[in-house]
Amino acid sequence: MADATLAHAADDSHRAARCKAEPIVNRITFADVRWALGQGLNDLQRAPTCGLAIGAFYTIAGVALYMLASRLGLFYLTYPLAAGFVLLGPFFAIAIYEVSRRLEAGEPRSLRQVAGVVTGSGGHSLGWMPMLNLFAFFIWVDVAAAIYLGFFGLRRFDMVSLFTEALTTSHGLIFLVVGNAIGAVFAVLVFSTTVVSYPLLLDRDTDFITAIATSWKAVRTNPVPMLGFGFLVGVLTFLAIVPGLLGLIFVLPLLGHATWHLYRRVVSWPPDAAG
Repeated sequence: MADATLAHAADDSHRAARCKAEPIVNRITFADVRWALGQGLNDLQRAPTCGLAIGAFYTIAGVALYMLASRLGLFYLTYPLAAGFVLLGPFFAIAIYEVSRRLEAGEPRSLRQVAGVVTGSGGHSLGWMPMLNLFAFFIWVDVAAAIYLGFFGLRRFDMVSLFTEALTTSHGLIFLVVGNAIGAVFAVLVFSTTVVSYPLLLDRDTDFITAIATSWKAVRTNPVPMLGFGFLVGVLTFLAIVPGLLGLIFVLPLLGHATWHLYRRVVSWPPDAAG
């Protein structure tokens, strides 16, 4: 009985040490980014059902959002919504990170078990992070609407007229440059906040402030490879959006798996907090 009590106390002490331990941010290179992408593709090949199912769900949600905007006649918001929807990608990718974690640990990976990480608290601070993504998404949509009103006023275009106006007039081209530049700022801010924080919260029962600070530190410590990875995420996502968002079925799980492995390279823990 005494031995069991001591073992339980030691286990509690170990868990407490893991929670209080400060994550260590390592320096990485583009070689680590390439390695993470390779590992991501390998994970997708090993567990295609989970990854593609989550990618399909994400795509369906994006198509539904686009159809809603079109039905309401808000054609000027279709592109901002498509771009802004990417800001929600890290939340949808939680389940992808969990698949990679389970593959790494040799644990079962049914859809129910993986989905439980998203729907259940799991003892983590993950619940706060989606609120941050949603906030960024709504702010971006508001800013995009304000930019449109600033350039075109209350005029409402159909889809063809809007593209013609944007691509063939000087103020339309300026509108595209300004809108995309501001959108890029949003993307960098969200990327820097979430690229490490979501995997870290899934991996360790720590607070979301520590997770966000670690994510920003990872980008500051490795600005070229991390922002290079972010640029690659943006390019692949844009290419995935072009065919009616259908490319996201494959791209989301690929990038999600790769992000998990990049997190593993960027973040390590003191020996007393390992495990």
